[in-house]
Amino acid sequence: MSVDADTKARGKREETKASNRQAIIDAARRVFAELGYGATTVRDIIRATELASGTFYNYFKSKEEVFQALQDETALRVRPRLRAERVRAKNFEEFISGSFRTFFDFVKNDHTTFATMRRNPEMQRVRIDTPEVVAGFDELRVDLEIAIGSGVMPDVDPDLLMASIVGVAFEVANHMLARDELSVDEAAKFATALFLGGVRALPKRRRG
Repeated sequence: MSVDADTKARGKREETKASNRQAIIDAARRVFAELGYGATTVRDIIRATELASGTFYNYFKSKEEVFQALQDETALRVRPRLRAERVRAKNFEEFISGSFRTFFDFVKNDHTTFATMRRNPEMQRVRIDTPEVVAGFDELRVDLEIAIGSGVMPDVDPDLLMASIVGVAFEVANHMLARDELSVDEAAKFATALFLGGVRALPKRRRG
């Protein structure tokens, strides 16, 4: 086999591997949303693909690993949008409002992914601190430090503030998905008002 032919063959294999892996993740997203994480089995995911049953285990060991890959993929899609909103914020309200509105809009338009996470007791045993998710949290913390340093927001503890923003974002998103009448705008206004009033009442950080 010539060098060019060998290179093309390797490229084709890598393309097939990437395609198979994505097919499994896409199938899992649909099945998790339809059946719920707890009820879903690896067999259910395989049936939703056109792949042979043994192919699944070439890429993932369990449904938990598939879900973690799905988490990473979701984080990679939403992180640039969130970062752009935070970077362009000129004041505290824009920083908080833009972050919540962007996240809630993403959740609303990616219902199948986030529906899996809603109030599922078994999800408590699944790791969600995947590399891309953690990287997103780290980005938020860095942006909070920058915003605090530039005077965009009050000088409060950035770690606690990050945890609070993430917690409120996910909990309000859960309720937004559960209540069809609750719009992205309403959810964002509520979360923003909560933070605008609450953060300003927090004590300043103790330094040194």
